[in-house]
Amino acid sequence: MESLIGMLLALALLIALAYRGISVLLLAPVAALLAVAFSGAPLLASYTQVFMPALGRFITLYFPLFLLGAVFGKLMEASGAAQALAQGMVRLLGAGRAILAVVGACALLTYGGVSLFVVAFAVYPIAVALFRAAEVPARLIPAAIALGAFTFTMTAMPGTPAIQNAIPMPYFGTTPFAAPGLGLIASAVMLGVGLLWLGYRARQAAAAGEGFGVAGDAIAPPVDEAPLRAHAQGAGVDAPEAAPPVVASLPSPGMALAPIVLVVALNYLLAEVLLPRWDTAYLAEALYGPTDISAVRGVWAIIVALGTAIVLIAATQYHRLGKLTALLDAGAAASVMPIFNTASLVGFGAVIASLSGFVLVRDAVLGIAPGNPLISLSVAVNVLAGITGSASGGMSIALQTLGDTYLQLGQAAGISPALLHRVTAIATGGLDALPHNGAVITLLTISGMTHRQSYADIAVVAVAGPILALAVVIALGSLVGTF
Repeated sequence: MESLIGMLLALALLIALAYRGISVLLLAPVAALLAVAFSGAPLLASYTQVFMPALGRFITLYFPLFLLGAVFGKLMEASGAAQALAQGMVRLLGAGRAILAVVGACALLTYGGVSLFVVAFAVYPIAVALFRAAEVPARLIPAAIALGAFTFTMTAMPGTPAIQNAIPMPYFGTTPFAAPGLGLIASAVMLGVGLLWLGYRARQAAAAGEGFGVAGDAIAPPVDEAPLRAHAQGAGVDAPEAAPPVVASLPSPGMALAPIVLVVALNYLLAEVLLPRWDTAYLAEALYGPTDISAVRGVWAIIVALGTAIVLIAATQYHRLGKLTALLDAGAAASVMPIFNTASLVGFGAVIASLSGFVLVRDAVLGIAPGNPLISLSVAVNVLAGITGSASGGMSIALQTLGDTYLQLGQAAGISPALLHRVTAIATGGLDALPHNGAVITLLTISGMTHRQSYADIAVVAVAGPILALAVVIALGSLVGTF
């Protein structure tokens, strides 16, 4: 019982202090050791022999994805490609469809691998102009950006290079394109729910005579980025080093779109066609694992796709990038804090899993709908994402502690690893976007809005919509399997 009490206190400490912006790098080991102290297990051994190896394994697996993703986003930002795509989406859809244009621009950029914070900074000024012209309340801007950047392109769209879609791959031997049909259905549910809700709220405001600025408060003043970055990074969020610079001349929409198309196409070609055909018998040697191609092809595909896209941007947009080495350094530096924050949460989960009280928690979770492991898996991932305020952190803890168990349960129940992957990824979206989530707080800060003004709409599009999509995928997957 003491061990269980310690675990609950550790979780409460993690939630409370992360919400106040204290770094997860400090919080995770302290909270873990608090739980260890209540259980009576050795403190130092739990830190050096359990916490740190788990942290190291996560970094070993995923650092290339964080590194290349951050560099890619930095180059898309500095070249003006992100702004060009956002403006192109607006021209394509028209200013009269302000909400759809903002959501579409955010979705296109994040699906291509651009950091959600680069997206938020790039799209926000455009959103202000569109919403003002259409007399849509400014308080709906954060929800529109969240719908495009935090939901279906992060967890459900087949092939998305988002880390939330990459983390399940080594556990289930899958690729970023796992269960593509179910991923598209989930994406349609999230997008449909979000657009219907935002459209309803815009019509409701228009009927009440509320225009762009009647919600009160003036549009965001210039953002003081230092505390914004500190809070976002403390909460485990990849915040930018600075707002995107103003680029004198933007690339054409076609040139700006080319790197994103390359990422998606090359990712698919490698993961689904080329890598499975390679002779990779050498992976069975002790030097390389031993492992096999099914365990690494997903990560390899994303590494090559992002790396090639980075080379493409550097080669075609060099005249807009300025000092390339400085941009590469900035992108590399921006990748370090997010991966260490997430890895620290993984270490916290490993320590919790090593305690005697965790057996009670594990049995309780596995006891949820014992005939259908998809349900207990989704509950475990969603709750942990909500507790940590981090989609990748919650998923990592769940898979670190129960990934092998769910793979065995899935195999026994005839559930494909691809379906386990897609349910896990979608389950990270939902409770992760509770009010204490670092991305939510940072988005509100960028837009100059408060939780009172804008969080209810964020909750519908980024919490309720993804949970509904998850339920649809579980129901379909249980009835007809993977497609």
